[in-house]
Amino acid sequence: MRTPLPTPSPEAALHSNKLRDFIHHDIAAQGGWIPFSRFMELALYAPGLGYYSAGARKFGAAGDFVTAPEISPLFGRTLARQVAEIMAQSAPHITELGAGSGKLAADILAELEQSGCLPESYAILEVSADLRERQQALLQERVPHLAARVHWLDALPENISGALIANEVLDALPVHLVHWPDGRILERGVASEGKNFAWQERLPENPALLQAAQQINVPDGYLSEISLTARGLIGSLCERLNQGVLLFIDYGFGAGEYYHPQRSRGTLMCHYRHHAHDDPFFLPGLQDITAHVDFTAVAESAIDSGAHLLGYTPQAHFLINCGIAEMLQDTAPENLRDYLPLSAQLQKLTSPAEMGELFKVMALGKGIEEPLRGFISGDKSRLL
Repeated sequence: MRTPLPTPSPEAALHSNKLRDFIHHDIAAQGGWIPFSRFMELALYAPGLGYYSAGARKFGAAGDFVTAPEISPLFGRTLARQVAEIMAQSAPHITELGAGSGKLAADILAELEQSGCLPESYAILEVSADLRERQQALLQERVPHLAARVHWLDALPENISGALIANEVLDALPVHLVHWPDGRILERGVASEGKNFAWQERLPENPALLQAAQQINVPDGYLSEISLTARGLIGSLCERLNQGVLLFIDYGFGAGEYYHPQRSRGTLMCHYRHHAHDDPFFLPGLQDITAHVDFTAVAESAIDSGAHLLGYTPQAHFLINCGIAEMLQDTAPENLRDYLPLSAQLQKLTSPAEMGELFKVMALGKGIEEPLRGFISGDKSRLL
């Protein structure tokens, strides 16, 4: 039996009901059915109502989940070492997609300043006006003297050079749900059932989705996700990339493991007040909805758009290769007040039982001649 999920405040419940009505209107306007990708898009990004478009706190202990930058400054500091190496081979610019609370940007900038490798500019693409305000406030508090180097984007830049970072971005992009029953291919979508939502399946009408589904070999009755949005984003980024590296950090697998016979119900997961569950219809607008990343599809989209796969490895290998253990040694073990928390944070970031194995780091690039330090050991590109 599932543990009961926390009850929202009256204000939060009212907000969720407004989004619920908004989605029902959209379903009616589309003839009574929408693909799950459309439901997920509205639940997360509907203007002023979606989870990432409204003002509820999402990150950290007071939110719904904790990301690596919130766990420890060691994450951003270590990532900064790889970013510095990329900038040295390309251009002194950083772009971050979906910067969360802004903590990763602050930690990277502080570390790069310490090492004398500051970028000329740090651009943040953030679709949430609320998160953008929080990022600006945190950066002004943490690194006020560097604030002039940071600017915010409303859309993807036409040209990208240097390092682009996307930490837990791909998992929050809308996905299609596909069901393979009795040798057929069906798309699972959402219909209205009174005030509630209900699953309903139809033959896929999207040619790209049907083509992608036909290339996946799974057992009868299999249900999983295909993210056309992620493939499109990767293609757009790689087409815009002049010289530099795109770094993606997220939880996921190569296609062989993603569509493993034992993963027959897919990877869709929801996060609400630090509770993970599998009901995307629960309190729309108040919970995150995610799916694991198919890194094989990401790599193929990049290669098709003219980029190169420069590395793919578990987060633990990447962080260790970039020197996270050495960074911990900067704090004396005798200083128990500081050393013990940092040691516990390192364990959470690198342990196979925590984030170390499930989270992967992928590097895609153009015009990069030297190997990247984050992938010198433990590269798993052969598994894609």
